[in-house]
Amino acid sequence: MAGRVTIQDIADALGVSRNTVSKAINNTGILADATRDRILKKAVEMGYKQFSYVTFANLGNSARRPGTTPQAGLAISTAPSTQPPLPQPAAAQPPAGAPNTIAMFTTSFLGNSHFASTMLDKFQSELTLLGYGFAMYRVSQTDLRQLTLPHSFNIETTAGIICFEMFDQTYSDMLCDLGLPILFVDAPAPFNGRTLKADRLLMENRSNVFSLVAEMVRSGRKRIGYIGERFHCLSFYERYMAYREALIALDIPCQEEYCLTENDPSPSPMKYREYLTEHLKALKTLPDMFVCANDFIALEVLAVLRELGYSVPKDVYLCGFDDSPESRIVTPALTTIHIHSQIMGFSAVQLLISRIKEPTLNFRTVYTETTLIRRTSTND
Repeated sequence: MAGRVTIQDIADALGVSRNTVSKAINNTGILADATRDRILKKAVEMGYKQFSYVTFANLGNSARRPGTTPQAGLAISTAPSTQPPLPQPAAAQPPAGAPNTIAMFTTSFLGNSHFASTMLDKFQSELTLLGYGFAMYRVSQTDLRQLTLPHSFNIETTAGIICFEMFDQTYSDMLCDLGLPILFVDAPAPFNGRTLKADRLLMENRSNVFSLVAEMVRSGRKRIGYIGERFHCLSFYERYMAYREALIALDIPCQEEYCLTENDPSPSPMKYREYLTEHLKALKTLPDMFVCANDFIALEVLAVLRELGYSVPKDVYLCGFDDSPESRIVTPALTTIHIHSQIMGFSAVQLLISRIKEPTLNFRTVYTETTLIRRTSTND
């Protein structure tokens, strides 16, 4: 088919609705297995943009099990590739007698609002199909200070480690020195040029922030601020840099009074609310828009602005990042950037299992697609 194949093209070819095709490709909603298989096969045949690296046949039974359909951002194609094939998790069953538990380390409680909650469901289900167990460990502040492993962690039975919200550089370096395959989902901010000796998986943090800022500037909204501690983690740093790069590219000066980037919100939400109140109250005028490092920060900013008598989007536009459930139900609904959690879960399995199989691989950093979601907080 000439030109770029769309979801509507696939729907027309099969005589089904656009919504049905979207459900199959993005693994949302409920569809019969046969319908899902038929749509995915047709998408491969037509060369749909997301499907460009592996063939439908290579999916095996994964395309036929509910909850394991390839997600948005996963590329599949019948076209020959000039690149060597990526290691496939399905061929990576743990050998008999080998360690077969994947350990998850985190410093935070990953509630339902956190993108990692959905990601972990996908990650764990894929691991189970491959014959691996899964164990979760909370790394305490004492562990961080003393560089100790969680009390019940058993390195002898552990095949690999996946880390969430592990942003302490020294502790992360210690984990990398254990000699185990390790994957960081997000990572510490890049202090002093230090890089982790491990694979990293991140959401794509830059392009949508850059695009939104550029769009606002071109529409005449040139006073744009940023809120979020820029060295909290690698993702926060990349989002902040995308904001700055957009201003530089468009020759717009960054007005530092609109950048609230010094206070870390994670240790004490109440103190962070005080920090926001103090600095927003001190502004003589508001910017045209605040870009926030995540939805939690954007929602805190929204609450403080209300307390100060300001209205969103009338007085200032507001954008978050994560597309948390709260961003959809707050008034006004929050413009944000959606993280495709299921493809992150699938990619995490690929990265970690391939590292277990081939421990001498060069370290990799993989980004998965994100999508700008426009809502009322930017007058959309």
